[in-house]
Amino acid sequence: MRTMFIDCSMGAAGDMLTAALLELLDETERSGFVEEFNGLGLPGIVMETEPSVKCGIEGTRVHIKVNGTEEDEHLHDHHHSGEEHAHTHGDGTTHTHSHNGVAEIRHIVKDHLDIPENVREDILSVYDIIADAEGKAHGVPVTEVHFHEVGTMDAIADVTAVCLLMDRVKPQKTVASPVNVGGGTVKCAHGVLPVPAPATANILEGIPSYSGDIKSELCTPTGAALLRYFADEFGDMPQMIIERRGHGMGMKDFERANCVTVAIGETGQSED
Repeated sequence: MRTMFIDCSMGAAGDMLTAALLELLDETERSGFVEEFNGLGLPGIVMETEPSVKCGIEGTRVHIKVNGTEEDEHLHDHHHSGEEHAHTHGDGTTHTHSHNGVAEIRHIVKDHLDIPENVREDILSVYDIIADAEGKAHGVPVTEVHFHEVGTMDAIADVTAVCLLMDRVKPQKTVASPVNVGGGTVKCAHGVLPVPAPATANILEGIPSYSGDIKSELCTPTGAALLRYFADEFGDMPQMIIERRGHGMGMKDFERANCVTVAIGETGQSED
């Protein structure tokens, strides 16, 4: 069975998962994917990639720029959250939207992205997970949730990229390791919160997770939601013949390599 294993021993974030999955493609496919992604019509979004080395491990770093500026999902203090973005419809008319609510996100995904229908449903399902967790964390109905961090355009780009890449790689089964959430505190729009932040903790309920000696947020809400949606089970890497590995690098440097590693291969199991 074609199986994917995701090593979350340094947590998970949308940009790191994107970079790791990109490395599962050959070089021509990678450049083609980036070009295709940048042509989707996500308002103000440009994806760039570069080689990156962490603790001697070579991998890829993905940069998502919003109107020319790169945000750091791990810092969670997105000053542009709630700002307005203009985009043009096919008839030439331009509309401005504030992209930080459930309705606005659904509008972008349903009405503005030229993507396969199954990928569209994947993206919306991931955001349903995030919306439920945010609503629970802040005591508001899902329809009133405003994504101070994960609803900004760079996070929408991360979710879209991961969903497109999972559709491209098409594993029959996905296994993820227990998730290292990190430790310490994180600054976000609601103030300084313990790690994992409440929304992340809600998403990870029922999923094996732990806190190591690194005092930093390692698993973001976006990363947690993508793992919950795509992973069929959590545990050790199964016995498998690995065809290819991908290393998706984070921005920060620690004593351990700050990366998500994804492996794809055959487990020898037959599909049930």
